[in-house]
Amino acid sequence: MRLLFFVTIKAKGEMIMTNITFIGTGVMGQSIIKNFLKAGHTVHMYTRTKEKAMPLVALGALWYDTAQAAAVQGDVVFTMVGYPTDVEEVYFGETGIFKAATPQKIVVDMTTSKPALAKKIADAAQNLGMEALDAPVSGGDIGAQNGTLSIMVGGSQQAFDAVKPLFEAIGQNILLQGTAGAGQHTKMCNQIAIATNMIGVCEAIAYGKKAGLDMARVLESIATGAAGSWSLSNLAPRMLNGDKEPGFYIMHMIKDMGIALDEAERMELELPGLKMAKAMYDELSAKGYDYNGTQALIDYYEM
Repeated sequence: MRLLFFVTIKAKGEMIMTNITFIGTGVMGQSIIKNFLKAGHTVHMYTRTKEKAMPLVALGALWYDTAQAAAVQGDVVFTMVGYPTDVEEVYFGETGIFKAATPQKIVVDMTTSKPALAKKIADAAQNLGMEALDAPVSGGDIGAQNGTLSIMVGGSQQAFDAVKPLFEAIGQNILLQGTAGAGQHTKMCNQIAIATNMIGVCEAIAYGKKAGLDMARVLESIATGAAGSWSLSNLAPRMLNGDKEPGFYIMHMIKDMGIALDEAERMELELPGLKMAKAMYDELSAKGYDYNGTQALIDYYEM
């Protein structure tokens, strides 16, 4: 069955707006919602803790007391919650999104979650006359604030084309990677690359400090050369300043690495670098670092 989706998008020079539902107002979600509001869209939202949503309500977002109630309002429903179990609850729970199912509605899960769960959501959506995209992101709190996220999408070309103008309000590098689950697999590639790169960034700083170098000056030299990376440019300065505020929580990085390792095991693939990175972050977690940003890995070398 071919489904047709009609999503009204605010185009340049027009004053047509889209009703968006957004579920989850964490570090990333808050900034994404602000960018949707800046683009002129109406945002209906749900988060378990109403107080966290109040700054967004002050900006014009509308809050509802269940995911179902918020989802009724939106032509496109975005979700960005913590863990796969949260995703399951918000879609399939007693007051979840699928209780508000209407034909032509599109759901977009931006949580970094399990590829198999993305496929389950897509199948359920199709059975309800809807369509689903899995669209995890990269770029951290800075990318969310600036609307420059990299968005990795799994799903149909049709649904992707319908939602892409909304993605363009929050991101810049927006690519359809394949069918349902492909966005999540792509995000696993991203997290694997970040996890091992963070070890290199921390070890470069630890080495430079031991050598008595001015590390801020060192970063000026190496961040734009062959060693350059997003983490080196954006997180290494935070390390030097002792700034452990989360752009991305350590506990969520551990979750992502666990998903990647489970998928690798299923595919009979060994990832020793990722295993080492997860073990290091697990040690920090045991010491109470869960709510710190991933750049706090530098403390592993300074304990």
